[in-house]
Amino acid sequence: MSVNNEHEMLEPEQELKNVGLKATAPRMRILELFQKAQEAGAVRHLTAEDIYKQLVAENIEVGLATVYRVLTQFEAAGLIVRHYFGNDRASYEMDDGAHHDHIVCTRCGRVEEFVDKEIEKRQKQIAVRLGFELEGHSLSLYGICEDCRKKEKVRRK
Repeated sequence: MSVNNEHEMLEPEQELKNVGLKATAPRMRILELFQKAQEAGAVRHLTAEDIYKQLVAENIEVGLATVYRVLTQFEAAGLIVRHYFGNDRASYEMDDGAHHDHIVCTRCGRVEEFVDKEIEKRQKQIAVRLGFELEGHSLSLYGICEDCRKKEKVRRK
């Protein structure tokens, strides 16, 4: 189940119908993977390759092209959001309607989400100062996570 923008729990089949998509087996399973990732909270950002590998591991016969096609359909329907975190591969997450920003490890690719009211306030102030009416934004910070810094420190010794 996932949470729609009204925060009501929906089964995958109903969620697909609500956005005008037929509830095919690949769509249902891919949506379930995103819903489980969202509920777990740990790894919310999935690549097409991540999804494909999980489906293959479950003996679900689906091609990588089908995974990409479903992701494109989900994005167009507003179910998921696509991100590019400084690499050539897109990463996707459920669109739960809540805004957040990201910080990404440039070594291992770990992505953490955060919300900071001061940053949000400053961005609005900057837009006004430059004569813009802000419609939206995406902020991604890049750095080296604590685990990778520890590994690099061990290697240097």
